[in-house]
Amino acid sequence: MQDFETLKRSIDSTQDLESVVRTMKTLAAVSIRQYEQAVDSLEDFAETVNRGLAMVLRNLPPQTSLSELQSAGSTGIIVFGSDQGMCGQFNEQIGSYALDYFAQDPQPATQHAWMVIGSRISGKILDAGCTIDFEFNLPGAVTGISPLVADILAQIDRWRFERHLGRIFIFYNQRVTASSYKPHAQQLLPIDPAQLAQHQSATAASRTLPFYTMPPGILLSRLIRQYLFVSLFRACAESQAGENASRIASMQAAEHNIKERLVNLQAEFNQRRQTAITEELLDVVTGFEALKEE
Repeated sequence: MQDFETLKRSIDSTQDLESVVRTMKTLAAVSIRQYEQAVDSLEDFAETVNRGLAMVLRNLPPQTSLSELQSAGSTGIIVFGSDQGMCGQFNEQIGSYALDYFAQDPQPATQHAWMVIGSRISGKILDAGCTIDFEFNLPGAVTGISPLVADILAQIDRWRFERHLGRIFIFYNQRVTASSYKPHAQQLLPIDPAQLAQHQSATAASRTLPFYTMPPGILLSRLIRQYLFVSLFRACAESQAGENASRIASMQAAEHNIKERLVNLQAEFNQRRQTAITEELLDVVTGFEALKEE
């Protein structure tokens, strides 16, 4: 059993830890809001890019051999994880989801090309026997997402050429509630014109057909670049929002355990204090009785 002073120190350190956990919960909630605002601010631009891309692709001749529209070649996988800990099973779940996603694929996942965003997801991928071609660290704030995506796009161009990639998928966790998330997969390349056209018809707000004056090749190249940028930016921002949702869940569990620990420590402290008081009273009574007999 701990002595009186040790119990007091344990209670003080546990209360300090509880304060740290509350602070981390608050910071995670604030971060979620920032990343969600970044995604929301991107929606109108993303909608414009999708509509423009669908319009140009619809007018392309059938025999167009644009590489971004061809699926022949190997498969590239981009997985968004985390750089920081205390986020539960965040990395393990998205890693397992990405590996299981290709369970029925003729080519095993170990032969695919892998790119990871976040140092803590690397272990899961490497343990599965896969080789990681590129690894990036996540930014500490929303303002760092755009430079990160620019670096990723530069490496994707090189990656596609060196590994002869035809398909590229991105995997990331999407936030569902304040403290939960779910894994999500998206095919980045090849671009599916039918899917873009379907999305355009579902969200079209005008019956007027758009037109363009720029040469189709130049316009298409720029639109594809913006489409890739938007997709990767959204994946990164939503992944980091999901990471902070996972962190909130972890901190809630930690806070519950800390409160239980404090209750137990306080009960033991009170019991020890009561025992000490009782012993002191007994000493006083015993001394009084001894003096009385003399």
